Amino acid sequence: MPARFDHERLTVYQRSMEFVRWTGAAFERIPARTSARDQLDRASTSILLNIAEGSGRHTAADRCRFLDTARGSALECAAVLDVLVARGVLAEAEVEAPKGQRAEFVSMLGGIIRSQSRDRVHEEPVRYGADRGWED
Repeated sequence: MPARFDHERLTVYQRSMEFVRWTGAAFERIPARTSARDQLDRASTSILLNIAEGSGRHTAADRCRFLDTARGSALECAAVLDVLVARGVLAEAEVEAPKGQRAEFVSMLGGIIRSQSRDRVHEEPVRYGADRGWED
């Protein structure tokens, strides 16, 4: 399908569409009445909607506000996948690739946000994970 809007040309938007497609397939294995399923549906949708709306904003601060929300929703998706694994609904191997894509996506959004708001205070990029010794 040809891109008709600016946000459709963004790599972060395209990667989010891939994730939404993955969640659609995963929903077949997640019971419909599972609250985590509903949360994953809403958070993955929020990513796309906020990228689209943010890309149409005229000021950097306004764009960044929507991209911040999209970033938060991507982190939320990763946490929901953890919940689904912890509850035995999905296998850890099933969510490994989608979680890795979310980590890459969060990093990409962080880069866009930093490039749009040079005067804003930012954290240095950190590679998050248990391999950094953050386990109990």
